Amino acid sequence: MTAHVLSELISFLDGLPEPRIVMGTDYRIVAANAAYMREFGAGKPLSGRFCYEVSHRFDVPCDQAGESCPLRLSLESGDPQRVLHLHHTPRGEEHVAVETTPIRDDQGRIVYFVETMRIVRQASSRAAAQGLVGRSPAFVGMLEKILRVANSNAAVLLLGETGTGKELVARAIHEASARDEGPFVAVDCAGMTETLFESELFGYEKGAFTGAMTRKQGLVEAASGGTLFLDEIGELPLALQVKLLRLLETGTYRRVGGVDWLPVDFRLVTATHRDLRAMVQAESFRRDLYFRINTFPIRAPALHERSDDIPLLAESLLERVDRKSGRRLSADALAWLSSRRFSGNIRELRNLIERASLLADGEVIDRAHLMELADDLPPPAVPVDGGFVIGEPVALDELERRYLEWVRSRPAGDATPLAERLGISQRTLYRKVRALRPE
Repeated sequence: MTAHVLSELISFLDGLPEPRIVMGTDYRIVAANAAYMREFGAGKPLSGRFCYEVSHRFDVPCDQAGESCPLRLSLESGDPQRVLHLHHTPRGEEHVAVETTPIRDDQGRIVYFVETMRIVRQASSRAAAQGLVGRSPAFVGMLEKILRVANSNAAVLLLGETGTGKELVARAIHEASARDEGPFVAVDCAGMTETLFESELFGYEKGAFTGAMTRKQGLVEAASGGTLFLDEIGELPLALQVKLLRLLETGTYRRVGGVDWLPVDFRLVTATHRDLRAMVQAESFRRDLYFRINTFPIRAPALHERSDDIPLLAESLLERVDRKSGRRLSADALAWLSSRRFSGNIRELRNLIERASLLADGEVIDRAHLMELADDLPPPAVPVDGGFVIGEPVALDELERRYLEWVRSRPAGDATPLAERLGISQRTLYRKVRALRPE
């Protein structure tokens, strides 16, 4: 590539709004546009410095320091590559989506790379008063999937235990999408009756039933141009699953008491803590609806899978729930929180911190404040002689699944068939055991 062509490339990039740099195959920065200098430059000259030194303060390339290196991946594949990194900025470390594009000379050889940086506004690697917070590998893996799917219209299914922040994940998907200026409408499917489901989701016409004095807009219509989030979709009865499936398949709905079919325009995100695949096998969740909503599954990790994030989450939650501003958790309190196992995940951690904030009078919340009301649940039972033990309340289908796995692992004992001992038919047992096996 001639110096003239390189100069034109740099001039072109300088007029673009997103931060970009030009690098050689040796990781050295050739030039940075004005947007990059504003976001990452910190007023220091960048030309001739290594990209990994500027972004990570590393002494070696990212791939030699345990990170995925987009330049190395792009050099090996010859194609653009996208990764999510924690980059140093004048404001501190931030999540940054990095896209590296190879630039070839007249002979087709890769001679330069253009690297585009996009700061992720939907998540913070530092304590924050709102939104997603984290920097652990499990959290970053989830965030990568959020950014991959956000700008599509693909239906997203959020999986994970209760209390893991699935609604915050849904909001992050919405805010990172092209629909971010549209509404975000959340619907809790738990406990929905057929009448309530139809009137809430689809709305109703004036006079549709006693008390319907005016036309009511449904939540489907309210979500037009934005995102419809159906939380705990695994709790939806089969009769209502049919109505939801029709909405998704036809892209139309009809208000209660109405005659006209109306078009819909929303992006669907659903969430559940239940095992929908097992429910499909047990015929308590429609197979066709499952595949309709499960275009792109994202699992929200349990808190014990991202325990490194507990101090960061604790500081963020204190900022969100404390009635007094500026207070902090002591180092001993943070260490104690990090050593605990939270069966209720982030929701339990939030409750514990809010209780402690109400008990503390000073500027520092200490371990004693956290411990005073922490033991409100009995300790989990200890298994005796290999007995079946469940340490916390779970959904009935999950309880059945665990019990079947336990009973199948037990010695046969006598010759009485297992189905007879369980009080069910051989056919029913066969169907239930098949549901335990991965597809």
